Amino acid sequence: MMNQSTAADQHSFARPAEVVVRHLSLQLQLDFEQKVAFGTARLDLDRLKPSNQVILDTKNLDIEGVTLDNGNKASYNLGDEVPFLGRPLTIELLPETKFITVKYRTTKSSDAVQWLDPEQTFGKKHPFLFTQGQAILTRTWIPLQDSPGIRFTWDATITLPKELMAVMSGTNPQEKNESGEYKFRMELPVPAYLIALSAGDLKFSPIGSRCGVYAEPEQLQKAAAEFSDMEKMLIAAEKLYGPYIWGRYDVIVLPPSFPFGGMENPRLTFATPTIIAGDGSLTSLIAHELAHSWSGNLVTNSTWDDFWLNEGFTVYFERRIMESLYGKDYAMMLSVLGFDDLKETLEELKDAPEDTKLKLKLTGRDPDDGMSDIAYEKGCLLLEYLENQVGREKFDLFLTAYFKEFTFKGMDTDKFIKYAKRKLALTAEVEAVMLQFIFEPGLPSIVQPPVSAKFAAVEKLADRFQSKQVSTKDLPTKEWSTHEWLHFIRSLNPTMEQPLADQLNRDFGLSKHGNSEIRFAWLMNRIAASDASLVDDTDQFLGSVGRRKFVLPLYRSMSRKPEIYPTAKDIYKRHRSGYHSVTRQSVDELFNTK
Repeated sequence: MMNQSTAADQHSFARPAEVVVRHLSLQLQLDFEQKVAFGTARLDLDRLKPSNQVILDTKNLDIEGVTLDNGNKASYNLGDEVPFLGRPLTIELLPETKFITVKYRTTKSSDAVQWLDPEQTFGKKHPFLFTQGQAILTRTWIPLQDSPGIRFTWDATITLPKELMAVMSGTNPQEKNESGEYKFRMELPVPAYLIALSAGDLKFSPIGSRCGVYAEPEQLQKAAAEFSDMEKMLIAAEKLYGPYIWGRYDVIVLPPSFPFGGMENPRLTFATPTIIAGDGSLTSLIAHELAHSWSGNLVTNSTWDDFWLNEGFTVYFERRIMESLYGKDYAMMLSVLGFDDLKETLEELKDAPEDTKLKLKLTGRDPDDGMSDIAYEKGCLLLEYLENQVGREKFDLFLTAYFKEFTFKGMDTDKFIKYAKRKLALTAEVEAVMLQFIFEPGLPSIVQPPVSAKFAAVEKLADRFQSKQVSTKDLPTKEWSTHEWLHFIRSLNPTMEQPLADQLNRDFGLSKHGNSEIRFAWLMNRIAASDASLVDDTDQFLGSVGRRKFVLPLYRSMSRKPEIYPTAKDIYKRHRSGYHSVTRQSVDELFNTK
């Protein structure tokens, strides 16, 4: 049973209490020469209240016309531009109108879509395209009701050059066809931000009976080897919190400009190539996106003010998957690294304490502003606190029931609080702490940093290395996971003697490391030390990745160093066009660039 949200969403022009979209039929042609998609979006409507119009969300689309289901042209108006939100498309309806068809095309300012030239891909032979709709960017490539509280089913027909293949967040082909036309469907209701499209020179490799990976041919073998545990992750997730209802779970590895680590598009996670480390050490990201199949895709935050309900639950679920597969020590290392990231975010937001609450107030702001480690790590800490208070067995039963009861429904913070109080029978003391997590800035005083025995040993080695008690030859790096490497680098004081830093970099190739997480951590350490000798390596890294997790902190750190700032601005100017709009928007603010 689908429970459509009828509450007002401050980030959408839609009025779902009056007229709500129930199904989308999309027909698009992809023109890689002009870098435009054009076609029609048919929207099936549910008329909940007497109303003579429906309002859709659009941004930077060319609307060419609207027709009613009787074939006649509809009267419509494209409203004024509103910052972040775009323009409302108001369409006049007849009393008997059941569906409308909007003819349109994307523009160069359609921020969800990134068109890549062949040289921006791994194969260097064919162009590529992908979309990224979260939070409110789907309206930049499809005119619809773009709110996480509004769910609908969809189907699509995508036409493109026959040497390319299209895939979407629905049923998918596993090989190219000769026609260049691909049909898709999603028969389970999803919000607009979970509709995604990618197209390029793609091949598929199965991993188990329900899982597989798409990638450019040059990346396919590496990706398949890296994600060999996907089916095991899926089985572990089902054992924790119930059946996986989406059918298949596949992953597509995108070109480097993809702005996120991963995006939980149903049936087809979009992933950055930076998680391919060669040893499977960064695949907790796959566990995270898989966990979203329950927390986020099944039970979804009603508005972006409640983003923590998507991400806090998912981080908790991800760590439980990793613990079940690789043990408690492994999961604890992830928790420590996550807590370190949270401390950095709290420091970054010290002048904006409102943004360190779980329950956000994003009126008049881009909802992307709320997508920080607060939602992820502080949200996870709250769930861990509740688990500790009621016991793991009871908490697991609670989460299983939660995902089942609210399947295909929107969830907000107040509803969660009421549900938790009722199902977990919380004491007044525990309830007070829960509310403090949600509505107060920072962290409650009861929060204790997670501890990892493996990391404690790494910290001692970092101290001994900096005091010259051990050399690089004495470090047991062959036994280290990526996580131990990261903690070692994070434990090094940027002010350590330059010869020691040079020795580390020389012996382990950290500034050019094949593992993106290790390389990033090292470059951040050296920028903090104002080590100008690695500016060229930083430039090379920033030109090879578009993942905002890496790009924004590196530019931010360089922008705060007066001696490096001019060089950093020049580096960004050269690489800016290769980044997705989500990444550009974040970094533009540092350099006043548009």
